[in-house]
Amino acid sequence: MSTPPETRTPRRPPIDALWYQGASLGVVALAASAALAFAHQATGPAIAEAAARDMALSLAQVLPENFSDNDLLADTLTLQPKGSPPVVVHQARKGDRVMGVVFPVVGKGYAGPIHIVMGVDREGRLLGVRVTRHTETPGLGDKIEVAKHDWVHSFVGKSLDNPVPARWAVQKDGGEFDQFAGATITPRAVVNAVRGGLELFAHHRSTMLGEDAAALTASQETK
Repeated sequence: MSTPPETRTPRRPPIDALWYQGASLGVVALAASAALAFAHQATGPAIAEAAARDMALSLAQVLPENFSDNDLLADTLTLQPKGSPPVVVHQARKGDRVMGVVFPVVGKGYAGPIHIVMGVDREGRLLGVRVTRHTETPGLGDKIEVAKHDWVHSFVGKSLDNPVPARWAVQKDGGEFDQFAGATITPRAVVNAVRGGLELFAHHRSTMLGEDAAALTASQETK
């Protein structure tokens, strides 16, 4: 007569062991989170400082030397155009007078957004234009960078009256501005964005120059 095979019930780990494993995983996760938080806290100020330096350099490049005597990074206002994202405007002052403004615009390039910063004087004339970030094709579209080509210098002194609106385009579109061989979309995007920036300034000139606030203050003082 054969003996039936012995049936064994799987052993379950003790409750204490399960608790220990869970607690250990929790401690590891907590330690990892703390390490990430510490790293972010340690590097955050350095990253912010580097970004501020880059921004200060970009602002200085679109203004003539000694054009202003204030802190452009600190002297700002936020413009809220109707139906568009807010725009941070940096006011360039000499004493108490706003001599011009610097603000960003974005063009729709061939490979993605083209981020631009532009300086404009009180009369709406361009003081300088710089491309700060883009993903255009190297060797073709990247000529919009001042380090690769002097093309962006062609904007200096231009306004909505010079050239006339119909000529605010690349030459292929009947305009005044050069395009690049094999890359028309990129310079067209920059020209359109800069023209749009000048139109923004023309529409909000008093606000961007702080004249609305100055007029309100003067009105309140005379009451």
